[in-house]
Parts: sequence; C-alpha cells; structure tokens
Amino acid sequence: MTRLQIGTGPETIRVLKKELANGLLPDTYVSGGALVHMEAVSGGLAVAADEDSPLPVSASTINPAGLAGLLAEHARVYRTKIRKDDQGNPEPYDEETTPSREVLSAVLAGKTWPGLPALRGVIGAPVLRRDGTLLQQPGYDPATGFYLASKVALPAVPDAPTAEQVTEARQFLLGRFLRDFPWSSAADRANYIALLATPILRHFTRSLTPFALIDATMPSSGKSILTAGPGMLYGQRVMPWAYTEEELRKSITAVFAEQVGVVIWDNLAEGTVIDSANLALLVTAGVWSDRQLGASRNIATVNDRLWMATGNNLQVGGDMASRTVRVHLDPDMPRPELRDQSGFGIPHLDQWITDPANQLTVLWHLLVLVLDWTRQGAPRVTGLSMRQFTPWAQYLGGFLAHHGIDGFLTNAADVRGIDEDEQRWGAFLACWHDRHGSRPLTSADLRRDAEPMHLGSDEHDPWDGQFITTPAGRLPNALQLGRLLTGQAGRWRGNHVLRTGTHERGNRGVYWVERRDD
Repeated sequence: MTRLQIGTGPETIRVLKKELANGLLPDTYVSGGALVHMEAVSGGLAVAADEDSPLPVSASTINPAGLAGLLAEHARVYRTKIRKDDQGNPEPYDEETTPSREVLSAVLAGKTWPGLPALRGVIGAPVLRRDGTLLQQPGYDPATGFYLASKVALPAVPDAPTAEQVTEARQFLLGRFLRDFPWSSAADRANYIALLATPILRHFTRSLTPFALIDATMPSSGKSILTAGPGMLYGQRVMPWAYTEEELRKSITAVFAEQVGVVIWDNLAEGTVIDSANLALLVTAGVWSDRQLGASRNIATVNDRLWMATGNNLQVGGDMASRTVRVHLDPDMPRPELRDQSGFGIPHLDQWITDPANQLTVLWHLLVLVLDWTRQGAPRVTGLSMRQFTPWAQYLGGFLAHHGIDGFLTNAADVRGIDEDEQRWGAFLACWHDRHGSRPLTSADLRRDAEPMHLGSDEHDPWDGQFITTPAGRLPNALQLGRLLTGQAGRWRGNHVLRTGTHERGNRGVYWVERRDD
C-alpha cells in the first residue's frame, strides 16, 4: 500500500494530484476530463427478456466522497504530528487521516490528467477494432479506449474460424435460434441479423446506425425476444415511450449516463406514430448534446447505442421513415402464444435467452461469422445506399451477402408504406390536384375551400376528410396553413409535388400541385 505524506491544504492538493495522475488508484481512467473508476455492480439478478439488463461493471465518476473511500482502500494517507513523551519532550508521530472535502473537491476540479488512460466507453461484448482484429480480452483495451465487461464469460474466438465452425454457426443462428419466428419476409430476418451484429461492427465501420423498429400484427409474436438478443448480449435499458418531445429528450439524455449498449422503448401503444424531431436528430448525430439533468451545464456524449422500439402495427412519420430499419412479424393466427413449440428449434425461447450460458452460445456463433467475413477482407455491397447510414448498410450488407443471407433492406418500401406523414400529405396533395388541377391558390383561398358545405340539414366535407390538419387534428387557419405548405414545398409525395411562388400582385404567396405520372 502506497504511503502518502500530506501537510497543509495546498501541499495536500499538490501531492494528491501528482499521485493520481501517476496511477495511484487502480482501474481509474479519464472520461471527458473527469476521473472515473471501474467497479463491480453488486446485487445483479436474473432478468426477463423485456427487463433492464445492465452491465456487471460501472464507470463511476469519482466525487469527493468516492475519492476519500478509494484513498482509504489503496493508500495510507498520513500527516506528521508532534506530541510530548513521558519526559515532556516533543516527539513526532504519523497519524492516518482523510483530507477534507474542500481539499478533495479541489483535487478533482482539474480536467487534465496526462498520466491516465482515456476511457471511450464500457462494452458488454467483444467488438471489432478498426484494424479488423477482435477485442475480446476482458478489461481495458488501449487501442480502442473501451473497457470490456462481458456479461458472459466467452472462450477465445479464433481469428480464422474453420469451415466447420462457420457452417455450425450458420446452422445454429438460422436453423435454430431464428428459425421459428414468424418473419413477414426474408428482409425482416436479414435486417434483424444485421441489427444483432451492429454493436460488434460499429467501431469498425465508423458509421451511424439507423433506428430499429420491431413490430408485429399481433401480441405475443416474439418482439421482446428479438430485442433481448442484442440487449442481453450488450446490456439493455428498457423504457416506456415518452409521448411528448420534452419527456423523450429527457429520457434520452438520462440513459446516456448508464452503461448499456441497447436502449429499447418497449410495447408502444398499438398504431403509435413514431414522429419525433429529437429521435430523428439522435440517430443522425454522432454526439448527443443536451443540458445535464439537475444541473445548469451542457454535456456531450458519443452516441454509441443501438436504439430500438417494439409494438404492434406501428407507424413512422416525419423524417423517421428514411432513418428506420424495420423488422416485421406476422404469425397469421389468432393466438400466437398457443403455438405448439414441441417442434421448435429452441422451445420456450423467451426463457432460454435469459440464461447466460445460452447468451454465450449466440454470441460465440455470431462472432465466428463476423471473423470469417473479416478474414475475407470484410467485403462490402457498394450498390446499397441509405442516406446518412450508407456505410452501415454497405458493411452489413456485405456481411450478410458473404454468408448467403438474402433480403437485407428490401422492405424499404414497406417502411414508406407505414410512413403516416407520407400517407397524410400524399392523400392531401392528390385530393387538391383532383379538385383544382395546377391552378395557383393562396392559403386563404385553399382554406375557404375546406369549409363544410351545408345541404339542408346535412353537412358535407368537400375534401372527404383529406384536408391537412394541425397536430391537434383541427383544420388550420390561413396563416397556419401557409406555414405548413411552405414547409412542404418541393417535396414529392408519391407522384405529386407542392410548388410555391408569388402572387401576380406580389404581396402574397401562392401554392399549386403538380402531378407526374411517370
């Protein structure tokens, strides 16, 4: 145990800062200029597939109280004092002590710790380094800055798996683990395998990751089991969906303080439209920046999570359609939970996946497939594109193609089909063009055209319910309508597009719809 002699307050600050920077405390790193200490999390319990599954260690920011405890555990901090012996003569002696809270706060106030390694993040399963090698040794990895805290004890995976191991891995993942899910199409299975491998490949591909939507036509179709695949392997946080933008933003910021690789909004209300500016920003941002909850300072955190949502017959809106990968299940039966599982590849998979030994089996075979792909040079599919996620699509597409798994992202049209925003505006523009052709109208003219017609005691809607509404479901006034239309100018909805110009008098805007049948 290291002995540290301290004295006055300033002297104590200098001594402690020097010793901390020289590595006095084991398992201590720097993250964002702050000292963090890796510590095991006690009290872990077995969890269900749809429950939180945190990693077994935590990178805790060291505060004054924490530093006092760590010093008491790993060093003998003392000051020399004077007392009188039996004859009344002064006699020096050492007294072990704990520095004051003010001193410890001053020590931790600095942002520069040149002797300590930087911590990029805590991961729950092996990841592929940028040079194509696999980080699989538990603990801190200087090459990446990651600390591997495996949820399951994994035997070393060979850098060059044999042909037999690769065949066995494919047969297990496709022929047993994923065989009995009621995939709506081959695309749904391929998309899921890509999502399952994404946390392993994200550091290697250096790419943003799209939002993952796992939905079904019926309850009890297996959605939570699918999210538990990556969630149990990489650590998961399961949260209720926030139905306001402010609450959603707060929940996103809060979860960044937790060491998990997968965040799941579970069991959204049937038919929910996922249309969030905050979520659209999140999945296209490499760094999430927001005001720290309970404090007045901003924080910036690397966005290295896989974000998922589950529910039945979900829809997307706004910009989320082009930012979402969909996995759709359709059991095509009234009571999916009553299916006879005696012939399943893995009966009672919802319970099976919660066993750490079984999680190890899934991860082992997945890593074998990844390393077989990298051994061949990690070929990509160069023809794929997906807005900001093109590198992700090309790498994962190459991984799947290498292993003969077809259908990746071929259900993109289905995602557009559940785009509530696309449907709403497409129907509005089509009805507009049917009623007025390409004749320019002011927003006031158009709004008057939406007024109900009274035929005797009956009221008739000339737009048959297709006129665009506000988020509250009401008809907009002329000013609101003008703002809505301006925001859609030049954006194609199916084969209709909204155009805008200036009235011949020059004092107001006009709008019209063009149709292109080709």
